[in-house]
Amino acid sequence: MFNIGDKIVYPMHGAGIIESIEEREILGQKQNYYVMKMPLGDMKVMIPTHNVSDIGIREVIDVEEADRVLSILGIYELDLTNNWNKRYRENMVKIKSGNIYDVAEVVRSLMVREREKGLSTGERKMLNSAKQILMSELILAKEMGHDEIEKIIMGNLKL
Repeated sequence: MFNIGDKIVYPMHGAGIIESIEEREILGQKQNYYVMKMPLGDMKVMIPTHNVSDIGIREVIDVEEADRVLSILGIYELDLTNNWNKRYRENMVKIKSGNIYDVAEVVRSLMVREREKGLSTGERKMLNSAKQILMSELILAKEMGHDEIEKIIMGNLKL
């Protein structure tokens, strides 16, 4: 169970801070929800409290772990899979996992591929989504602003 003020990660959406815990009636059923404010886009997300572990909600990483995640971005690897459909599916599994290291790998591999060979429209959307998920957690973990984190990410990518 999380509390108001906790920094959490919602896989596929990113990280945020629990602003409140509210009871809402939806389709005739009352449930408690975490109301999470996202650091990017000033968006709020409601997460049902009863199945938090099922959907993979976890705490935001700490500063040391954030530095390890950023170091992953500097490891140059070109994904040799030429089949964009297979690459897309593999990357989607990584993003859905909620594992910040996997998300960082997706960002790195898509950024490298974009520079080397270009991306399809679907992969470009995936890159933007993965980058937002990565940035939202790093912003909260390192307590920095959007522009600072983006500069650090781009610096670590060594493109």
